[in-house]
Amino acid sequence: MIIGLTVILLCQLLGEVVARGLGWPLPGPVLGMLFLLVFLGLRDRVAKKVPELGKPLDATGKGLLAHLSLLFIPASVGVVQRLDVLADYGVGLAIALVASTFVTLVVTVVTFVVVSRLSGSTMDAEAGTRD
Repeated sequence: MIIGLTVILLCQLLGEVVARGLGWPLPGPVLGMLFLLVFLGLRDRVAKKVPELGKPLDATGKGLLAHLSLLFIPASVGVVQRLDVLADYGVGLAIALVASTFVTLVVTVVTFVVVSRLSGSTMDAEAGTRD
């Protein structure tokens, strides 16, 4: 798990270095996730040369997902510490939350339909199976 965490943190560090070094207005962790995505895409090629690299990333990912709810605690504490902002802008925040959720659902459905049509697969609604 240490190797997997090290790879994840190195990708984030690389993202921070690139974002700050080039002055890009993109957050370093976002670039780090892109670097990690590229690394994971190339993992099979790398695993042939360094076989012990594939399994630790899988184990680390499963471990992080198993404890994902713990990662929401700092954000929740931050909200509780700023209840005055929530009281001042609560209605606007609620409207933005509902609107963004609705837009996300619509975009997800449209994306699913487009990809489904492009791939030529259909789903039988009654059986819940693909053709």
